[in-house]
Amino acid sequence: MKRTPFSTSNLEPLVALFLFLLVSCGGQAENTRSVLPTDKPFMVVLGIGQDAGYPQAGQQKEWDLVRSRQASLQHAVALGLVDPVSKQRWLFEATPDFNIQLSKMDQFSTTENYPYDGIFMTHGHIGHYTGLMHLGREAMGTTNVPVYAMPGMKKFLSTNGPWSQLVSLNNIKLKDIANGIPTQLNERISVTPLQVPHRDEFTETVGFLIKVLDKQLLFIPDIDKWEKWDKDITTMIQQVDYALLDGSFFQNGEIPGRDMSEIPHPFVEESMKLFENLSETDKAKVHFIHFNHTNPIIFKDSEEYQKVLERGFQIASDGQLISFD
Repeated sequence: MKRTPFSTSNLEPLVALFLFLLVSCGGQAENTRSVLPTDKPFMVVLGIGQDAGYPQAGQQKEWDLVRSRQASLQHAVALGLVDPVSKQRWLFEATPDFNIQLSKMDQFSTTENYPYDGIFMTHGHIGHYTGLMHLGREAMGTTNVPVYAMPGMKKFLSTNGPWSQLVSLNNIKLKDIANGIPTQLNERISVTPLQVPHRDEFTETVGFLIKVLDKQLLFIPDIDKWEKWDKDITTMIQQVDYALLDGSFFQNGEIPGRDMSEIPHPFVEESMKLFENLSETDKAKVHFIHFNHTNPIIFKDSEEYQKVLERGFQIASDGQLISFD
């Protein structure tokens, strides 16, 4: 299925609703602009929430804040990668908000292989793969949408219903990826999975190193703790141009009555301390993302949100445009 070609008119409703923030190399914010790049690839943040988004089901006080416009709906973490030159686009994470995030993508990009030229999966937790349901016979009924998956994720999708039906009915076509091995998408773009330690009950977990022209973006929405990884995250930050990193929780004790060792993530406070000796330029590359509904940096007027910015780091936002200038 084809969509209307890229045009300025297609951008107008999206600009009105989502105010794209253009981010220059090194993470410094520039003025918002209404015309997206047409001569080079770019990325868009399609969601910043942890798997269940914000507000979470049953959290009546959170829903009251949204109804009173004291808070905003936040969709689960996903990124869109667009190459306007080749008219291709890719999705990173298939979230429960897949339909809304696809609608966003449709407003500023197009592809001959609708809905996507490929979907990259990080792991088998609910906010990262269940959006594949929208590709099935009960919804879009797609044909051979490429889904890039590690061996464990591929096995999980192939052998567990209802996901296995997507495979057997050719709604999706599983594509192998391997830790540390780049997948070349076209002459401008490659994607390399990087396996990370996480709660791997069903599948392994990866982040992605996305190379666009001569720039690189590191995307790690989930990891247990930085010190458990066999790579030095501070060195990696220095080597890339952007780093969208796990910011699930701001600090320990954030969830009352819950042993947070059961849901290990690097607290934002921990990460900022670990990164404190980076240069100001390197700090500005770091954009925290994947916020649990308890994380106060969801709110721009919170003390914690301001603290992150004051220490030289960034906070990802829904609709944020990442340019590879």
